[in-house]
Amino acid sequence: MIRTILLFMLVPTLAVADDWPHWRGPERTDITAETSGWDEGAWPPGEPTWSAQVGAGGSSPIIAGGRVYTIGWSDDTDHVQCRDAASGELVWSQSYPAPKWGRHHRGDESLYHGPSSTPEFDAETGYLYTLSLDGDLNCWDGGRDGARVWGRNLIDDLAVPQRPNVGGAVRDYGYTTSPLVTGAWLIVEVGAPTGSLIAFDKRTGEVRWASACTDPAGHSGGLAPLEVEGIPCVAVLTLHRLLVVRLDAGHEGETLAEFPWETSYAQSIATPVPFGDSVVLTSGYSQSRTARVRITPDGAELVWEAKGQYSKVCTPIIHGGRVYFAWQRLRCLDWETGALRWEGGSFGDDASLLLTGDDRLIVFGHRALVLCEGAGRADAYAELSRRSGVGEAASWPHVILANGRLYARDLEGMLMCFDLGR
Repeated sequence: MIRTILLFMLVPTLAVADDWPHWRGPERTDITAETSGWDEGAWPPGEPTWSAQVGAGGSSPIIAGGRVYTIGWSDDTDHVQCRDAASGELVWSQSYPAPKWGRHHRGDESLYHGPSSTPEFDAETGYLYTLSLDGDLNCWDGGRDGARVWGRNLIDDLAVPQRPNVGGAVRDYGYTTSPLVTGAWLIVEVGAPTGSLIAFDKRTGEVRWASACTDPAGHSGGLAPLEVEGIPCVAVLTLHRLLVVRLDAGHEGETLAEFPWETSYAQSIATPVPFGDSVVLTSGYSQSRTARVRITPDGAELVWEAKGQYSKVCTPIIHGGRVYFAWQRLRCLDWETGALRWEGGSFGDDASLLLTGDDRLIVFGHRALVLCEGAGRADAYAELSRRSGVGEAASWPHVILANGRLYARDLEGMLMCFDLGR
């Protein structure tokens, strides 16, 4: 009983179940209890219920308390917007000067610009946290028209250098990893000489602890909370490795486990995915594989690897004994062995994926929204519906489903809301 209460206190506070307040959703798994709407005839989605220009960037929208929060760039400015989720009406907007790319940027500028990190919402305080490419970390009060509570520039304050060459050529895309609220902390992958991860007081922005590991920051989409034999931790892909850091009292920031994972061109982008006693990793280039790594207090060990089966961008979903990801094609691997179960469809490099409560997969990629059957309904690729021509640019931002509405945003900042019913 005591252990259960303590664990509950350590779990990040979530908004209501139908919201999508964090990177990868309410439980950071890309899995929702909501249905796809297929059985109600909601596919393919019709014209958007509403659309809005929210500024360029790869950052995904989030939903909390009937509001949509976004961050995007235009005219040398980052714009943080709050809109009504049902109508798209602007509730409030805040902005600050920001460059199109981070100050250390190097390589592939034609493929991205504007914020890449997804905002984080804290239900306890009503605060919204955003992170720009150039390291502007800001806390906004959602209940006071987005008034700025605190802010700091990570590069200025913590002397963060350009990422080094890890093979191929130097690549530095600025800050991409979504912050994570847990308890009283806002944990950020900073990549500073004082710590890869730094925990700030979520109310004041003061530094509370830094990780023992001092790797440069990676380029993944977010941090991943997990528990290892009762020890609360967080996992992240730094530039050099999978890093699992302890969060328990008296051990904050200590390394519990690590596993080497370094990708040419600094292209480890998919978020590490904890499940059970393991973490799943995937990326292309010099890795070009998906791997399941078992994590214990004694370290990390490889369980299996699927060479040639990988995702460059889309973070995997683990469900029903399967591992799903969408990169060029939708792929399904066996959780126990890593063997390919099936693959199919046609998607671009810019795909994201979510799993619905009626065991269906929604893919957003190459300007198309696609609905497919999941493991409980089919043991081969089964495409149910496809809506093409969604947006006007690359589909880097993540597709989300909340309160019966599907939200899709493109790289140039066009946010579209499709009503799927409930």
